[in-house]
Amino acid sequence: MNDVKDMQIGGRIKRLRRQKKIAQADLAQALGISASYLNLIEHNRRKVTVPLLFSIAGHFGVEPGELVDGDEGRLVGDLMEAFGDDLFADSDVTNLEIRDLAHANPAAARAILKLYDRYRLVAKSGPAPVVAGEAEPFHLATDAISDFLQENANHFPDLEAAAERIRADIDHAGDNFDFGLRTYLFNVFGMEVRLASLPHGIARQLDQRRSHLLVSDILPAESALFLVAHQLGQLAAGSEIAAIIAESTLPEGDAPALARNVLSAYFAAALIMPYEPFLRACRDYRYDIERIARRFGASFEQVCHRMTTLQRKGASGIPLHLVRTDIAGNISKRFSLSGIHIPRHSGACPRWNVYSAFLSPERINIQLSQMPDGQRYFCIARTIAKGDHRYNAPRRYMSIGLGCSIHHAREMIYSDGMDLTGDSQLVPVGVGCRICPRLECGQRAHPPADHRFRLDDDIRPESLYARMS
Repeated sequence: MNDVKDMQIGGRIKRLRRQKKIAQADLAQALGISASYLNLIEHNRRKVTVPLLFSIAGHFGVEPGELVDGDEGRLVGDLMEAFGDDLFADSDVTNLEIRDLAHANPAAARAILKLYDRYRLVAKSGPAPVVAGEAEPFHLATDAISDFLQENANHFPDLEAAAERIRADIDHAGDNFDFGLRTYLFNVFGMEVRLASLPHGIARQLDQRRSHLLVSDILPAESALFLVAHQLGQLAAGSEIAAIIAESTLPEGDAPALARNVLSAYFAAALIMPYEPFLRACRDYRYDIERIARRFGASFEQVCHRMTTLQRKGASGIPLHLVRTDIAGNISKRFSLSGIHIPRHSGACPRWNVYSAFLSPERINIQLSQMPDGQRYFCIARTIAKGDHRYNAPRRYMSIGLGCSIHHAREMIYSDGMDLTGDSQLVPVGVGCRICPRLECGQRAHPPADHRFRLDDDIRPESLYARMS
C-alpha cells in the first residue's frame, strides 16, 4: 500500500479536527483506525497511506491536495532564516524544534515572524512611534502582500470570473483586443484612453475632469496595454477586490492599498491572458515563455507571473516558483508553489541562476538546483530591462527566476536535452548563508548559524567561512 511520503500533514489534520470540534477518538473511529495511531499521525510520526488520505479529506470535505499542499515548508524556511540571526546564537533552538513549531502551531510561528520583522525594522532604523491611523513601514506591507499571495496560492477565482466576463464582452466587439479594451472603457465608464507626453517617471495618469486616461507615449506596447487593463480592473472589479481584501488578514496601514494595486494587476493579467486559452497555450507550447508572450501580446515578466496563477481545481498548471531581483540582490517579488524556499529577509544563494543570469543579458539561463535537504528543482532565469523608449533613458535591470520541482521539468521546453536523472549537471544551492549547512562552499559570505568561526593561520581557504569548527 502506497504511503504519502515526505509530507508532514499531521498538523493540518489536527487543525481541521480542532476547527470542527471533533474529539481525536471520534475522528479515529470514523476513519476506522485507533486513537493512538491517529495521535501518531497528527504528530507526524506515522506516514499516511493514500486511501487514508482520501478518507480524511472526504471526512472534512476538502480536496486531498489541500492536505498535502500546505505552506509549512515555506514557513519552516522563514523560521530557520529568522532563528539563524545572531540574536538567537545562544538559544540552542534545533531545526527539529523549528519544524515542530511550524507544523503544529503555524499561527504562533507566523506571529514570531511578524515580531521578528518588527525587530529588524527597529534594529535597522531605530524605534519609531506608532500612531493610530498612520501607515506602517512600506517594506512590512510588502512582506504582508507576499504572505497574502502565498496563502491564496496566487489564485483568485472571483477575479478570474470577472475578467472572463468582461473579456467576452470585449471580444464580442471585434478581433482587436487593444481597440476593444479602449472601446469598453469608453462605452461603460465614459473614459477615453490617450497616449500623452507625461512627466518623467509617470506611466499613467487619470484626468478625472476630462475623463481621460493618459498613458505615457514612450512605454513598450505591452506595458501600455497592461496599464489600461489595470485601470479597468480598478473600475470593473472594484467590488470583488474589496471583498477579497475584507476577508483577508492583511494588517492596516499601507497593506490594503498595496493589495488593491496587486489585485488590479491580477485582473489585468487575467483579462489579457484568459485562463483557459492561456493554460492551453502553456501545455501546447510547453511553457515557452517568449512564444506565449507573442501569442498574447504580453511581456516576458507578465507571462511568468500569469503562469504562477494557474491553480484552478481540475485545470491547473505546473506548481511554479517565481522570484525577481535587481543586480544588487534585492528580492522585490517572491512566490513559491514548487516547494523551494525563497529568502524572506536575507539575500539568496549566489549560486542560484537568478543571479548568474546577469552575466548573459536577455538569454535564458537554465539550472538544475539541489537544495541541502536533497530536493531538486528545475530553474530558468532571464534578465529584463525596464525603462522608457527614448534616447538616453535610464534603464533598470532585473532578473526573473521561474522554476518547478524536478518532477515537472519535462513539461517545460527548456529541459530538452538535459540529463534530469543524473548528478553531472546539478548545482548545489542553499537558501542563504546563515541557514545553509554546506561547509565546503567557497562562496560563503557568512558562517552558518549553528557553527562557530575558526581561523587556521596555516591554511587559507577560498572563503574564510568555508572551514568551520
